[in-house]
Amino acid sequence: MAGQAARLGGAMRPPSSSMRVALARSPAATFLLAAAAAAAVVGGLYFWVVVSSFRLPDSGAAGCRPDGEGSWSVGMFYGSSPLELRPIALVGGVQRSLLGCGLPRAGLTPEEGRSNGNSSAWPVANPVLTCATPTEAGYPSNFVADPFLYVEGDTLFLFFETKTTTSMQGDIGVARSFDKGATWEFLGIALDEAWHLSYPFVFKYENEIYMMPEGNKKKELRLYRATKFPLEWTLEKVLVNKPLIDASLVQFEGYWWLFASDFTRYGVEKNAELEIWYSNSPLGPWTEHKQNPIYKSDKSLGARNGGRLFIFEGSLYRPGQDCSGTYGRKVKLYRVEKLTKEEYKEVPVKLGIEEPKKGRNAWNGMRYHHMDAQQLASGGWIAVMDGDRVPSGESTRRSLFGYIGFLLAIALVVFVGFVKGAISCYIPPSFWVPLTRRTELSRILPVHRFNQKVRRYSINIGRYFSATKTRLNEKTWSNMLFFWVVALTGIANVCIAVHFLCSGNGAEEAYTYKGQHSQFTMVTMTYEARLWNLKLFVEHYSRCESVREIVVVWNKGNPPSSDAFDSTVPVRIRVEEINSLNNRFRLDPLIKTRAVFELDDDIMMTCTDLEKGFRVWREHPERMVGFYPRMIDGNPLQYRNERYARGKRGYNLILTGAAFMDSEFAFKKYWSEEAREGRDYVHKNFNCEDLLMNFLYANASSSRTVEYVHPAWAIDTSKLSSVAISRNTQKHYDIRTNCLAKFSSIYGPLPQKWEFGMREDRWDK
Repeated sequence: MAGQAARLGGAMRPPSSSMRVALARSPAATFLLAAAAAAAVVGGLYFWVVVSSFRLPDSGAAGCRPDGEGSWSVGMFYGSSPLELRPIALVGGVQRSLLGCGLPRAGLTPEEGRSNGNSSAWPVANPVLTCATPTEAGYPSNFVADPFLYVEGDTLFLFFETKTTTSMQGDIGVARSFDKGATWEFLGIALDEAWHLSYPFVFKYENEIYMMPEGNKKKELRLYRATKFPLEWTLEKVLVNKPLIDASLVQFEGYWWLFASDFTRYGVEKNAELEIWYSNSPLGPWTEHKQNPIYKSDKSLGARNGGRLFIFEGSLYRPGQDCSGTYGRKVKLYRVEKLTKEEYKEVPVKLGIEEPKKGRNAWNGMRYHHMDAQQLASGGWIAVMDGDRVPSGESTRRSLFGYIGFLLAIALVVFVGFVKGAISCYIPPSFWVPLTRRTELSRILPVHRFNQKVRRYSINIGRYFSATKTRLNEKTWSNMLFFWVVALTGIANVCIAVHFLCSGNGAEEAYTYKGQHSQFTMVTMTYEARLWNLKLFVEHYSRCESVREIVVVWNKGNPPSSDAFDSTVPVRIRVEEINSLNNRFRLDPLIKTRAVFELDDDIMMTCTDLEKGFRVWREHPERMVGFYPRMIDGNPLQYRNERYARGKRGYNLILTGAAFMDSEFAFKKYWSEEAREGRDYVHKNFNCEDLLMNFLYANASSSRTVEYVHPAWAIDTSKLSSVAISRNTQKHYDIRTNCLAKFSSIYGPLPQKWEFGMREDRWDK
């Protein structure tokens, strides 16, 4: 009876042995393995070509980790007016203060910033305070933001929010500067509560120093008093029992005014609300303004405070945050036209700080949401501003996009593997036919009617499957196009995943040295026939963070206008009277940086590689640091390519077609009387100016004079045109071999061999 019931159940036949063999030999598994290997190759290639150009986070670092709130840092600005502020790198008086040359004066021009000092951070550039500052002092931090200054004579104190990596909440840190904000010493955590703290508004009242930080999680606005400035504070009182954020105080026309926003707002009112309170004393009691809330619906209006209010020429100004698009997109400035207990009116005015142009490659390229401007005793103005190179929530968004890309790539691989396996798999037609035996009982039982339906559906599925398999198995253009589209889509998803998961924050950031950023000038030499090369060159390199100016040495033909280039930095065309390779190293008093990067106009490399080279040069500014090593040896000396140096596992010469050097030392040395004979030889042969510079460096010092940095990749664009200066390689090498003989007879030998891979960071591998 049990056997009859089983037969009446109409179960499908199990796969035959021939079908099991066919399934076992299906290429689906092989395809999946091949696709996975191809994805790994494509991902690795994309990482090498594209992702390696970004500065990647140090996974072993205690601080400065990717954070959903951003990667905020702090910059310094000076000016004769709070409406005309310039970054610290352009203010000569502040730069001279590094050498102890006195207080900065108002109205200094960039030309006054030139120095003969020893600092390899000349000029000091923004940001002057980053997450590395507290991290290196033993207080790991992911970012620093909301800076407020306290000026005490010639000493600057800076209070700011620091996102502590251990608790992942904001604490109030404090740093000190004795050199007008060029360098900062982190003193410690000034205030640490059990809840998040930020926006440390610091002020002095009746000989006491107070701090009014934001701590909305406590649902009250608290005031602290310094008991031992700047690191010890005690709670003075609660000013307002309300979760107010970004609260700022100002004394104006007989009253103290409190500007803040209610954090309990949501929807369109979040970051779009402003309230005003007033009192006879900053200690309270406080009364609400009759127009509250002043704003409550438009995030782009700058309703939420963006720093300290200030008075200039009798008018009150309020910085606010434009939060349209992303939180803290930029600072807007408003001039208050009417402020009474009953009325309030303000109008927008120009901020007076140049908008960043380098995008993510600028420290404040995506956001800047806070400014504290104060007048110094000298009459000039100082300001601090925070900035971020990524929008809010960027790290979370990049991780999400990366994982989605990988999942889509895996899904495509599985789909194509299934299709390929289905095409090649043989399934007997009998597999789709249910095995049943008609009896009187089977016609009565409901299970028979169910089996009949299954049989009809199975036959239809089998027919459709067979027809689809036949169509897909045909070698048609449509089928080939289908698989190519799927393959390209998978490759694109792999690249997207690698890009978002492995490229840090997508920026080519500058490296600090001893806590400081700096800038360099790029110098390139070209002529009329290579103008198209030059335009690519300027557009690309002007976006590198540490590039301050690009100087084009125009050797021949009609020079272009500086306006002909798509550049984020000034481009200066220096027209030469004669066509000579010596012009590359001509003394140029208009160069305002100690570091100069000499680069041929036909070499393209990543900004990150440039920043690495600049970082290495700042460690040893007495050296030439470059990207093209050579090993010069033999008797007589012979010029060979980089492959020879690799075989010898070392180098003793760096080509100046891509090299950092000290502009004053190098250029003065090149145009000294002792170099005259070498310069004449270079001009006569129209070659070897870089070899001469190496001999001059070696002749001037008994210590190491060159250092190599390995680029992720470099492209010689002259190979794409017919205007290369040295297209005949062998002839070019023969001339340079003769130059070696000439220069060694005049200036002596080159230094010993320096091995590759001597640096701990392996940048010279």
